[in-house]
Amino acid sequence: MRPNKAKPPVEPTGRFAYEGLERVFHEKARLGIMTSLVANPRGLVFADLKELCHLTDGNLSRHLQVLHEAGFVEIWKGFHKNRPQTLCRITHEGRRRFLEYINVLETVVQDALHAARTEPAGAPGSPNLAEGWSPA
Repeated sequence: MRPNKAKPPVEPTGRFAYEGLERVFHEKARLGIMTSLVANPRGLVFADLKELCHLTDGNLSRHLQVLHEAGFVEIWKGFHKNRPQTLCRITHEGRRRFLEYINVLETVVQDALHAARTEPAGAPGSPNLAEGWSPA
């Protein structure tokens, strides 16, 4: 007879699903755009946003279009010193949803850090498996 080993606790169903991670924000360029705009609620002109996010005109335009269609960003056209300007601003809904997204992202980071701190002794990345298991 084998000794009775305690089973590790099982997480509740969906514990690591992170439902609040919205795909529209979960892309490097859009994450940078939204972070820039949340930090500058009065808005940023296209050229400044492009520089802050290190994007090309075409890439920034496309990502702004996605965010605008989702209702998270406003695009304003105007003139400054007789030159056309595009002003980009985060909407109230965009700010609310992005901050919710960031809260969920913080949970992901906390979960990952907790897992890293509680890693069992032995080689990193090789979990202690129950008897009878071998690599595939």
